Amino acid sequence: MRLFKFFSIALFIAGSAFTSVNTHKGDWFFLGDKNVGFGVDHDVINFGNWKDDVRQIKIKVTDGPLKMYNMKVHFDNGSVQDVDLRKRFAQGSESRVIDMNGGLRHLTKIEFWYETKGFLRGKSRVAVWGRN
Repeated sequence: MRLFKFFSIALFIAGSAFTSVNTHKGDWFFLGDKNVGFGVDHDVINFGNWKDDVRQIKIKVTDGPLKMYNMKVHFDNGSVQDVDLRKRFAQGSESRVIDMNGGLRHLTKIEFWYETKGFLRGKSRVAVWGRN
């Protein structure tokens, strides 16, 4: 009987070790980020993790202000969602919540076009957060 209890507890612990980090549906979780430099530029944040299935995303800008022009969200089936942001982000601000077309989707990458020219530091960090 003790042996059965021991194996039951060991099986429970082993199963718990492989559960998702994002256990609460609806909580925001970090997907990826990119440090961007001075000037007008285009950058890509690549994904590929199992946790990149999301219904909504938002962008958080830290380490300096940024002017975002456009963003393209690429999905695993080859489709692309174009998001027109045209927004000036202050340091520490975030975008509106962006719904993914088609519901729960697997992201492969996000391309974005931005400008840091004219800002004092000329550098910023763009972070992508997701929610399923």
